[in-house]
Amino acid sequence: MPELQQLFSRHCKYIIYIIAIYVLGWGFTSYKSIFLGLILGTVVSLFNHWNLVRKTTAFGEAASSGKKFRSFGTLVRMCSAILAVMIAGTYPNVFNLISVIIGIMTAHAVIMIDFVLNQIFKSHKKREER
Repeated sequence: MPELQQLFSRHCKYIIYIIAIYVLGWGFTSYKSIFLGLILGTVVSLFNHWNLVRKTTAFGEAASSGKKFRSFGTLVRMCSAILAVMIAGTYPNVFNLISVIIGIMTAHAVIMIDFVLNQIFKSHKKREER
C-alpha cells in the first residue's frame, strides 16, 4: 500500500496548507468565528482521513495474512464529526456552525480535486509520449 501512503501524504500536505490559509484569515480578518469554524472542521476532517487511511492499511495487512478485520472505524469518524458540531453549537460566538460543517468536508474536496488533477496530468503525459 505505498500508493495509499503517498496519496495520504500529498492530501495531508494540501490540507495543512489550507489550514495555514485559514489561520491567516483568522489572524488578519474580522471573520474570526468563520475561520475558527473552518479550522476546527478541517482538523476533524484531517483526523478522519488519517483514521480511514490507517484502518485501510490495517485491512490490507489483515487480508493479505488471512486474518479477520473488525471495522473501518466508521463510528469513530462519525463521533468526531458530531463532537465538532457539538462544540460549534455549544460556543456559537466562537465557532460558526456552517463553517465547521464545510471544514469537515474539506478532505473529501481535496481527495476529489487531487484525483481530477492526477487524471488530467496522466492523460496529458500519455499524449506527450505519443
